[in-house]
Amino acid sequence: MNITNKLLLIQTELKAPKNQRNNFGNYNYRSAEDILEAVMPLAKKHKVVFKITDELKEIAGRPYIESTAKMIDCTDPTMQVESVAQAIVDFNAKGMQDPQRTGAASSYAKKYAIGNLLLIDDTKDADATNTHGN
Repeated sequence: MNITNKLLLIQTELKAPKNQRNNFGNYNYRSAEDILEAVMPLAKKHKVVFKITDELKEIAGRPYIESTAKMIDCTDPTMQVESVAQAIVDFNAKGMQDPQRTGAASSYAKKYAIGNLLLIDDTKDADATNTHGN
């Protein structure tokens, strides 16, 4: 079975519920860790591995994290599919130190990179549109 067929099977079999709760914004969401936990049994079943990498980049003087999520075929590691997502590092976010701000951007970018690869639709997810009252 080729990697495209494996990806199709994983995309159709994957169930990644929104088990996290943001009480401030009053919505449920899923984290990158939730997605990865849900996909691991399917990765084993279909003999693939997932790898996510981050790179700090800058555009117009604004730093951002670019995450790349890859699915690699264990039977032929040259066969890979990937998706990329970015998140701006908000150095004006209150109540966080710079490492926390960078980590938050990394988590957000990872979530959307893996979500895009696995076709997890977050258009109805309040996390995608919530302004937290701002």
